[in-house]
Amino acid sequence: MNSMKYAELGAFLRSRRERIRPEEVGLASGPRRRVPGLRREEVAQLAGASADYYNELERGAGSQPSEQMLAALARALRLTADERDHLYHLANRPVPRGGAGSHVHPGMLDLLTRLTSTPAQVITDLHVTLVQNPLAIALLGDHSRFRGKEASFVHRWFTDPEARRLYPEEDHPAQSRAFAADLRAAAARRDAKDTEASALVAELLDRSAEFARLWAEHDVAFRRDDRKRIDHPGLGLVVVNCLTLFSEDGRQRLLWFTPALGTDSVDKLELLAVIGTQEFTPHPD
Repeated sequence: MNSMKYAELGAFLRSRRERIRPEEVGLASGPRRRVPGLRREEVAQLAGASADYYNELERGAGSQPSEQMLAALARALRLTADERDHLYHLANRPVPRGGAGSHVHPGMLDLLTRLTSTPAQVITDLHVTLVQNPLAIALLGDHSRFRGKEASFVHRWFTDPEARRLYPEEDHPAQSRAFAADLRAAAARRDAKDTEASALVAELLDRSAEFARLWAEHDVAFRRDDRKRIDHPGLGLVVVNCLTLFSEDGRQRLLWFTPALGTDSVDKLELLAVIGTQEFTPHPD
């Protein structure tokens, strides 16, 4: 990379880090904090990077950051869409088309940070998980390892039988129908020139007879609120209400899960907060 541009990248990261209050990202401010904003090691932790690597970036040294690392830094630093694009330009990386697939809406991320006592996550309209809080990871598994087409849970649902282990088998038909109807609504809402949704639909039509049959029925319905039965490997059957908040353009959704009243799921979610991921054997989804 151009050394002058790399130095500017480091200065930009430092300026964004210093403007964030620790409590905005779920960290305790503490009376002994000597620097404005976040510490370098805190940004590194939020972005899933080593402290040494992040220090090198702010110094304007080290290797060129990957697109995945830039996306993680944009989330950690609560960058706006313009700031995210600027970060990619400084790193000489292509700016992600559309932005919904990598950059979490700052308002969504702020709300997610405040939801500390309930599982919550931000997904795209094509059901790509962008970020999860610790309780969502404990309940649903860590979705950050999926890449490409497999990053979409709808894609995995119709092409990978292992993905369905999240729900009891008797619930699969209803889930399939809801996913197909939701995808039709999301695809229609996108710009006619958008190829991401059309490519996903074409692939599913080619690979899943079940999806092709449901797609031909032309059902359309966004998933705004659901009651889900989740088959957790450590807690057994957990019944939750899944509530959804849509971004203005409909491209991102904040999902949060509350226990269904009248069930033992209240106690199970409280236990989940205690055990976290310690006894969680991740589902493939």
